[in-house]
Amino acid sequence: MAARPQTLPAGASPVVVGTGLAIAEGVFAVLPALFALLGALLIQVGTNFANDYYDAVKGADTDDREGFTRVTAGGLIPAESVMRAMYLTYALAVLVGTYLVYVGGLPIVLVGLSGIAAGILYTGGPYPYGYRGLGDLFVFVYFGLVAVAGTYYVQAATFAPVGAFPLSVPPGTVPLSAVVAALPAAGLSTAILVVNNVRDRETDRRAGKRTLAVMFGYRFSRTEFVLAVGMAYVVPLVFYATGYGPFVLLPLLTAPLAVRLGRTVFASTDGAALNPALETTGKLLAAHSVLFAAGLALPGLV
Repeated sequence: MAARPQTLPAGASPVVVGTGLAIAEGVFAVLPALFALLGALLIQVGTNFANDYYDAVKGADTDDREGFTRVTAGGLIPAESVMRAMYLTYALAVLVGTYLVYVGGLPIVLVGLSGIAAGILYTGGPYPYGYRGLGDLFVFVYFGLVAVAGTYYVQAATFAPVGAFPLSVPPGTVPLSAVVAALPAAGLSTAILVVNNVRDRETDRRAGKRTLAVMFGYRFSRTEFVLAVGMAYVVPLVFYATGYGPFVLLPLLTAPLAVRLGRTVFASTDGAALNPALETTGKLLAAHSVLFAAGLALPGLV
């Protein structure tokens, strides 16, 4: 329950997209791709443990909360055990990351350690930035831009003539296409957080957790949701217009689901409606990412 497996698409989806683009560009490398996936999932689970623990000890999770049960606040697992699980999971992520550091060098050290620090400081530390309206930016950057471009980078770096542990990013290993391809995963991952924050707006406000929904209200959050999700459907059109072929339009098949989700987010604020919407947004992220990755990779496979 504390690991929250329903959130794992947010960790896996960017890796899938980055790998699809690597196949399209002829730099696919199986071991870096697999290690990137495992590392991303471990960081996701570690962050979930951190949020469960810190939201409980800081008083943000109360009996009024409408979301899924948190094991620390609910008294199901002692807080110390959840904290130990968090550190153990992050330690495993570091262990997995040693191979990626060998391949990607100093840039991966910086990305990996900053990602772990960001996961802890999201709700932990003396100034948790998730309580100050910066959670959306964290998700957009780390679960979108960094995750997709980083996955592409560790594969492309194996083809770069620089040897093990490069001290900087080798030329051509993070092309503009990797950054643009990251935008759908970044937007849809952020949309998951937006749905969560719309649902929790009133309880977060009472607990002093200043998310963007608390700071700017429902209208702002719903506009953010539309922009974040809409981005996911503009980017495939951009790739198609720049010569990636018709398969790259496959993610548009998920548009009806996105529209239905939007109707729910615009009409509801309660957990009864938004808890299922939260899970469905995760499924939308997974489906869109798989189709986008397939659309990118198919021309290179057939």
